[in-house]
Amino acid sequence: MKARIVAVGERAPAWVAEGVGEYRKRLSHWLPTDLIEVAPGLRGRQQDTARAMDDEGARVIAALPRQVHVVLLDNEGEMHDSIALARRMERWRGQGRDLAFLIGGPEGHAPAVRARADESWSLGPLTLPHMLVRLVLAEQLYRAAALLANHPYHRG
Repeated sequence: MKARIVAVGERAPAWVAEGVGEYRKRLSHWLPTDLIEVAPGLRGRQQDTARAMDDEGARVIAALPRQVHVVLLDNEGEMHDSIALARRMERWRGQGRDLAFLIGGPEGHAPAVRARADESWSLGPLTLPHMLVRLVLAEQLYRAAALLANHPYHRG
């Protein structure tokens, strides 16, 4: 099983890129993970926000392999603690499909992206900057994989 993080937004700050890179390296033997950055839709005074969301949504969907299990990161999704996430990961492994985790743009996900999702996951009730979500997601995927491997990383 492999994973793909598809994130709207480009040019992460160095500290985010370094952190995500570190967790991707740690995950490489348990859950090889790629990061795909998708250009955000054009926004501004003269721009239609709905059109911007639809444009970036089309790019997100184009970045998804055909048979991938899609997990939408969304504040209205189901919340999991780290142990519950590890159990989810075990179920995902049992499906035999690769995973894609979707991080939306400033207004969230386009309707077409929501329709494509197999499930949605909330990192909690806080509003987080989308670049920080990348890092939190990568760390939580590593923690879940470490739990499944009986690695001592998680000492919850």
